[in-house]
Amino acid sequence: MAELVVTALLAPSRLTLKLLRALMWSLVFSAALVAAAVYSCIALTHVLCRPRRGCCGRPRCVFPACLSDPSLGEHDFLTLQSSGLRLHYVSAGRGNGPLMLFLHGFPENWFSWRYQLREFQSRFHVVAVDMRGYWPSDAPGDVDCYTTDLLMVDIQDVILGLGYSKCVLVGHDWGGFLAWNFSIYYPALVERLVVASAAPMSVYQDSNCPRGRIFLPWLPEKLLSMSDFQILKTIFTHSKTGIPRVTLHEIEAFLYSFTQAGGLVGPLNYYRNIFRNFPLEPQELSTRTLLLWGEKDIYLEPGLVGAVGSRFVPGRLEAHILPDVGHWVPQSNPEEMHQYMWAFLRDLLD
Repeated sequence: MAELVVTALLAPSRLTLKLLRALMWSLVFSAALVAAAVYSCIALTHVLCRPRRGCCGRPRCVFPACLSDPSLGEHDFLTLQSSGLRLHYVSAGRGNGPLMLFLHGFPENWFSWRYQLREFQSRFHVVAVDMRGYWPSDAPGDVDCYTTDLLMVDIQDVILGLGYSKCVLVGHDWGGFLAWNFSIYYPALVERLVVASAAPMSVYQDSNCPRGRIFLPWLPEKLLSMSDFQILKTIFTHSKTGIPRVTLHEIEAFLYSFTQAGGLVGPLNYYRNIFRNFPLEPQELSTRTLLLWGEKDIYLEPGLVGAVGSRFVPGRLEAHILPDVGHWVPQSNPEEMHQYMWAFLRDLLD
């Protein structure tokens, strides 16, 4: 009898939660359909304006020379203990100090950390990985292989597989989202955290629900590859929101991996899993963290910095909003980023 009473009392709450979940998913897919229509028009416009490029992306057969620049480090692969996947990484400065591990965003790869690899290899063992799904790292085909939980286990396996018990973890964009989560659930492995242009998932959820433009199957891959990946090129080169002073060779360094067979599927599967763990409970943040944010970041509002600060144990967050700076802080303003990082990490090197 008691169980029946409890069940009856909980029934309205359970029904409400189910209705809210159904409403959330209906909004997500509605937004995805609207975004698909908008991006379809953009992609078709690119095709009509550049008919010689055709509707499909051109596979790159020549490896960009800048990806082999010896000043950036040595290339290698690491087999992860938990999954058996092989991740590609570039490493320099082994034996020079603590591990500094870099996690990139989308649409990028390890090369987005080229300035930081050169800057910090004198005092740190710097390692920039190609995340799961990004060529030439292994890319499982199943969308369920790209959950946040699995991606965090990858980070753990990289740290331990390189022979370290902790690291200075540095992330941007998607790498920043994962770095935040990793510092919450694996705090013993993170000595310091440096994040550019990213907020914790729970903060982002409360402030601005993630855009639903990449949750549909196969269509985003098709749209992004049309007219020889023109939408991706525009992301990099846009006069107001792109990466300042980016060269054609550097753009090709990013595009090369996406032009390989299935090269966009893994990266876009990150987005297809973004709602898997929602709604998230607010988490208290305690890892000593440096947060850098571009004032003119069009993807993430500067107001999120205050929301991040409200979740922190007092005295553990150092945040800076960089004036007249956009989303691509590690590439657009490396000197400023390096200055803040050296000051933030000084006591680790004394």
